[in-house]
Amino acid sequence: MNIVLPPIEHNRAGFEHLVQFYAQIQDTFLDSIEVAINGWFDADMCAPLGALLYRLGTQANSVQVNVPRANVEKILTKNGFLSHYGRQRARDTWETTIPYVRFDVTDDRYFSRYIEKHLVSRREIPAMSPGLLKRFRESVFEIFDNAVLHSQTQWGIFSCGQFFPTRQRINFAIADLGIGIRRNIQEHLGLNMTADQAIQWATEGQNTTKRAAIPGGLGLKLLREFIGMNGGGIQIVSDNGYWQQTGTQVTTALLSCPFPGTVVTLEIDTADTKTYTLAADLSPSDIF
Repeated sequence: MNIVLPPIEHNRAGFEHLVQFYAQIQDTFLDSIEVAINGWFDADMCAPLGALLYRLGTQANSVQVNVPRANVEKILTKNGFLSHYGRQRARDTWETTIPYVRFDVTDDRYFSRYIEKHLVSRREIPAMSPGLLKRFRESVFEIFDNAVLHSQTQWGIFSCGQFFPTRQRINFAIADLGIGIRRNIQEHLGLNMTADQAIQWATEGQNTTKRAAIPGGLGLKLLREFIGMNGGGIQIVSDNGYWQQTGTQVTTALLSCPFPGTVVTLEIDTADTKTYTLAADLSPSDIF
């Protein structure tokens, strides 16, 4: 079976292309699947695509990926994505990639070191006070933690990212192959929502499906506040729900087909020259 992917960018259209691709072949068993990435491919989208291809591999399929376009192939060999499909990994001389990695649900320490090395400590990240940087790190880790706690995934968690110097953006994505936000809310709280409504509910303040008295959603709340000031973006795809915050503007939609899990992406504006500080970090001399 040969499948040609259209251009996949870090946006709603890119996710629409991915879910339509998966809908075509999700029931394929014991087959040889060859996926051709012929057009442009935003490297952070390796996380959701890699998750889909891994899921197909669990159904006794043989999966191969071909990338005829040289500049795209170069990026996907540098970030390690194509090394999962028989290609040798290339050296990332300029350190623009955030490697493609599949984590087991028990790999929390490995994931923590991964985001510290490849995301939080990047020199392109806008300046933050030590307290805020710690909270930012914890907030990104909470996305992984939520995937472990809520998704019930059997196949792990996938992450990847890319720094685009000409766009002045860092894109970062985390994907799981779990039950999704809508079903998690329905099973734990008995609330029936559409997939986009469920994502919106999950992004609002203290909403959580955790049964213990543990604050929920605070990490995402901080990321939303930071992105709102930074001018970047957040996307969440779960089931057929799509949610996006660009700056402070939020939009929701339904995709034509479901994603079999949840994806969270961050986009950070690296041209931002502001310095960000937690209120608790301010001294009286900073205020008066």
